[in-house]
Amino acid sequence: MATTTPNYGWPVPTSTDYVKDGATAIEALGDAIDATVFGLPQGLKFIKKQTIGTGVSTVNVTGAFSTTYDAYKIIVTGGSASGSNYMGFKLGASVTGYYESLINAPWASALVKSSNSNNTIFEYAGNTFSGQGIYLNADLINPFLAKYTSIATTSGVTLSTGFGVYGGVHQVATSYTDFTLIPSGGVTLTGGTIYVYGYGTS
Repeated sequence: MATTTPNYGWPVPTSTDYVKDGATAIEALGDAIDATVFGLPQGLKFIKKQTIGTGVSTVNVTGAFSTTYDAYKIIVTGGSASGSNYMGFKLGASVTGYYESLINAPWASALVKSSNSNNTIFEYAGNTFSGQGIYLNADLINPFLAKYTSIATTSGVTLSTGFGVYGGVHQVATSYTDFTLIPSGGVTLTGGTIYVYGYGTS
């Protein structure tokens, strides 16, 4: 093994090496590749998938957040809903306050805004549409860390006047490992799939 690759310096055999050294050469090359690839940034990492049951009014997703990642993506899609309304989102399973949020909804020539202060959930995080399914696409920062947690969604959340985007912050420095989906107005959910991903290099 008299040479290395030009970019990462991986050891590679040359044409003059003895055949009996082939296994050793391949092992060294494999170890070098493994060590390099393991340390590269890997973007979104799949954490878990959960299917929503039948006719449920809340869905708790456990084991979603951990020390491995600081930022997460939550996607909910498919299934059906008993009515059309917003999808609430909260950290943990118990009721807590201090969810501050704002929705901006461009409609025609106006920009409609709706805000919530000291609410018990992120109110307009996603949508349920009667006969059309369940929609949520959210990014969360610091849900596991004992810090304020922020949320931003691109779910096309609705007001009576149009569609918009939503963001907020949970102003409680608490560590959470789970979250709960809460459809509004007595709407129930059936089916649909929840995907949880982590942003990071692990």
